[in-house]
Amino acid sequence: MTLPVSLPDISQRPHHLTVERKMEASPVVLYQAWTKQFDQWFAAPGTVIMEARVNTAFFFETHFEGKRHPHYGRFLRLEPDRLIELTWVTGEGGTKGYETVLTVELKLNGNGTQLRLTHAGFPDTNSRDQHEQAWPMVLDQLDKKMMTNS
Repeated sequence: MTLPVSLPDISQRPHHLTVERKMEASPVVLYQAWTKQFDQWFAAPGTVIMEARVNTAFFFETHFEGKRHPHYGRFLRLEPDRLIELTWVTGEGGTKGYETVLTVELKLNGNGTQLRLTHAGFPDTNSRDQHEQAWPMVLDQLDKKMMTNS
């Protein structure tokens, strides 16, 4: 039995951001990175619990400046090689425990991919601004790692 996907209500949290980037890796490679290879470019190795299925929860940690940062969420929509939408929950330094919505759109662009990342539902501008600074660096790391691995 498949449960219906319940979307988080972010209507009272209007803070959002969008980052676009031309990636060298293909949509196929990037989709795999977001759904099956998180520990190869973002998460600390050995911390990922993830199965790419709608309404399925995931967990991973990042380690930064000697601290562990747990991340939780669940997949909301998956369109192979085109779209990943998931909830994104982190602690005090991130989303402050709020369930935000992260949408990654992948579109073939020459030999690479035009990636559009939208992150919505932040509790305040500070949380949004921190993510607005971090996502370009994370996407740069993703592109470099996936080109090395492909």
